[in-house]
This record gives sequence, structure tokens and C-alpha cells, in this order.
Amino acid sequence: MSVLQRQSDGDCFPGHTQPGFASIIHAIARSWCAAAAVAIIAMAALAIWSPRLAQGGEPTPAMAVSQPGARALRSIDPTPHDDMPGIAEPDVWCVSTRRLPATQSVPLAPNLSVERFVERAQGERCGRWHSDSLASLLADDSGRPLVFFIHGNRYDAAAAKQQGLLLARHCAASCPGGAAVRTVIFSWPSEQRGILLKDGRAKYERAYSEGRYMAWLLGQIEPSRPVGIVAYSYGALITLEGLKDLVAAERSGRTDLQPWRDRSAQTNLVFIAPAVRCDAFAPRGPYRETVECIDSVSLIINSSDDALRFFPLLDRRVGADALGYVGMPRRWLPGRVAFSAADGANIIGKNHGLPLYLASPSLTQRLCAAATSGM
Repeated sequence: MSVLQRQSDGDCFPGHTQPGFASIIHAIARSWCAAAAVAIIAMAALAIWSPRLAQGGEPTPAMAVSQPGARALRSIDPTPHDDMPGIAEPDVWCVSTRRLPATQSVPLAPNLSVERFVERAQGERCGRWHSDSLASLLADDSGRPLVFFIHGNRYDAAAAKQQGLLLARHCAASCPGGAAVRTVIFSWPSEQRGILLKDGRAKYERAYSEGRYMAWLLGQIEPSRPVGIVAYSYGALITLEGLKDLVAAERSGRTDLQPWRDRSAQTNLVFIAPAVRCDAFAPRGPYRETVECIDSVSLIINSSDDALRFFPLLDRRVGADALGYVGMPRRWLPGRVAFSAADGANIIGKNHGLPLYLASPSLTQRLCAAATSGM
């Protein structure tokens, strides 16, 4: 898969001076070109950071949702905190970095906020979140698999928890015979700050810092415990940065983190509309070395995604398309790493929003089965 490089065409006209009437026409033409360029950039930014479906929330009447997406939206549970009939309440935790500053290296002992979801008591409409500890989260004599959910941009704390619970419940419903897992929501500071492209670029940079926190968290897990990571949009970038930092930490001799290369337990990655460069796993790609940490990769892309279409604008130095927009070839992964890919364009349409994927029974069954495969 070739990586498209975007290059500026420069000025609309070469810079030179023309006398009289010609200079006036020249000035008007340059003004028109500048106005057109501004309009194009504004439209691109609008498509990225004010998408037809907000990543962290439910659709509103003002949002123009494409026809396939509109059909999927009609099946979304309007009350995601209510119990699903016949389905036991899943084991769900939340680890948050929202009050932590950006970091340039994998921290030694970050003060992560940990909460546990408690089933609703008699007479209550929904469950509650209780403060807990990381030691309690990781303590499980049965070695229950951990499935992480890492959200994308423009999620506040409540939306991250809501969609993490929704994911856990839909997986329990779509894979009733699957492994009993502990779902961990990785909640990072992605609330909307500013507008359009500026906000998107700020979160893109923050995702690199979040990868270092994720590296530390993953480094606390015993190698014998199975792990699945379901990452949406920027969550894929956080995941790969975290694994990359773990590999670097292991090679540097750091002993406070568990090794992740060739770990004994199953490790699965599930990327939904991943907002990470499409050459991530290429032979000379930036995350090639992370394949030593994983056993399977499952992609759900959207080749019609209006937001991911403009991913190259986030970082002009890279100029690569998004993995969630163009996908990748199987040959980039070693034979021992299982690989699957599906294009949800016919179901999702041009929209960019996790609820649409979870509203599709076929896509939900695919991502949940991939997350727990081999566990």
C-alpha cells in the first residue's frame, strides 16, 4: 500500500509584476485563489473535527447522517445504562489520566484514577462508579483476561464511561459463549478544547503522551494474563505508542515494567477506524517493532469516512493516509500474527462515530470475537 504524499503547489501564479490592467487582473486572481484555499481548508477541518457524528456523543437532529449510518443509528440503545435483558452486568473498570499532565517519557509511578462500576442496587435505575485501586483491578486469582477500550477525540469523562459500558454489554450479548473478561476503559483528556483543526492537532500530539501512560499501565500486567485492546480512532495511536515505548523500555533494561515482547499470554489488537498512519506496520514503518508484542490484529476500516479522509492535514511532515481509511496488506505482518480486515463503509456511510459500529450486530460480533480470540 503506497503512502500518498501531499505537497503544496505553491502560489497560483509565479510572482512577477505586470503593468496596468493586467496587474489588476493578476491581483484579483490571486485573491480568488487565496479565498478558495481558505475555503478548502475550512471544509476539511470541519469534516475532521466537527464530523457528521460526534465521536464522543450521540447524534443530534442538526447532524446530517448518511443513509447507511441513519439506519444503524435507529438500532442504538437509547438508554445504554439500563441492563440488557438476560445479560449479566459485565465487569467494567475505568482508568483515567484526565488530571495528569503531558509527559515526555514513560513515568515511574503515575497517579492514575481508578474506578469500578457497581451493579445497580434494588430500586436504582442504573449502576454507579466507585473509587478503587489499580492493585484491585489487576488482582484476579483466576487470571481473567483484560480487554481495554481506548476512545478517540472529543470524549468527556462521562461519554468515555458510557461507551465503554456499551461496548462491554454489546460484546456480552453478541458473544455469550466467549471468555469472561474484565473490561478496562482508558479515559484520557480528549474533551473539546478550541475549534476545528487546532483542537484535532492538539489531541493528536496529546495521544503520544497518552501512549506513555498506557505503556506504564500495560507494564503492570503479568505476561501470563491475556490482553485484548479495542481502540477507536486516536485510541489506535495511543495503543501503538504504548507498545513502542514498552519495547524501548525493555531494551533499555528498565525493570519496573513487565516484558511485552514474546509474552506467553494471548495479546489481541482490534482497531476501529484507526486514526494512525497507514504504514504503521510496514517493514520500515514506525511501529514495526510492536509486532513482537502481539498475536493478532483485526481492522475495521471505513473507506468512506469523511473525517479520516483528511487525516494527512494533522501532520504535514508525515503526509500519510489513515490506516482506518485505506487499510493495509496482510504481508506486512509476520505469519504467526493473525490478521483480519473489514470495510464498514456500506454500514457506517461517511460518518465517524463509534456508536454506529456498535449498532451493527455484524461489526460488533466481529470486533468482540477478535478481542477475545484465543483467550
